[in-house]
Amino acid sequence: MSAPSRIRAVLFDLGGTLVDERDYAGWSELARGIYLDLLPERFAHAFPEVEAEEDLAPSGLDREAAWVEFWRKVLSRASGSEIASSTAARFVAARSACREPPMALYSDVRRCLDLLRGQRRSLGVVSNSRSEAAVRHILDRVGILPYFEAVVSSGTEGVAKPHPEIFRRALARMRVPPREALYVGNLLRTDALGARSAGLHAAWLHRDGMGVGGDDPPEITSLLEVPLVVAQLEAPAGPGSPAHR
Repeated sequence: MSAPSRIRAVLFDLGGTLVDERDYAGWSELARGIYLDLLPERFAHAFPEVEAEEDLAPSGLDREAAWVEFWRKVLSRASGSEIASSTAARFVAARSACREPPMALYSDVRRCLDLLRGQRRSLGVVSNSRSEAAVRHILDRVGILPYFEAVVSSGTEGVAKPHPEIFRRALARMRVPPREALYVGNLLRTDALGARSAGLHAAWLHRDGMGVGGDDPPEITSLLEVPLVVAQLEAPAGPGSPAHR
């Protein structure tokens, strides 16, 4: 029988996990500005499909080129025809020019953070994003920055998820070994499996799922399940239990 884990720290992804950065209506307006007539519902279908596909089969391009290619695929999927990279680059530039794009805190976030902080666990954020300052600004905008002891961004660190190094740097700041940390994110490969490759425990937040994706890593549909995952990891592991696998 393996010993239970003590979870001293819980780290989170940002977009799609803590903060909903999707702005289908706004993206529709931006598309019209480059002569693409795409209704918000077209983005609502195309964006999550391409996001999931890119997570499982990344392009291998550098960050800026990969971002343009991502949006080229979204625009192409939304329009039903192939969009040129130059057009996608114009869309990306227009999107970047928006100083304060709409974003919202998911309804389960604050309750989850309160529960974990009440258990005296350290909290952190590891995000593939432009910079640590940009991540801190977003967290401050939605009112949850004070919860986090460490904020790590790929743009500042020069290394991105799923590479194990970015997770290790966050844990080094928090002075927590990987076996005593849990990472939660909405992308299976980039977040959950990336964290696992760095030695952390991981949970895949699949908000549109049914919670039946298996236990390795566990699939959850709400952040309110995170304290339950922590409790399972800290429980004595017996044959057949998730923590024993």
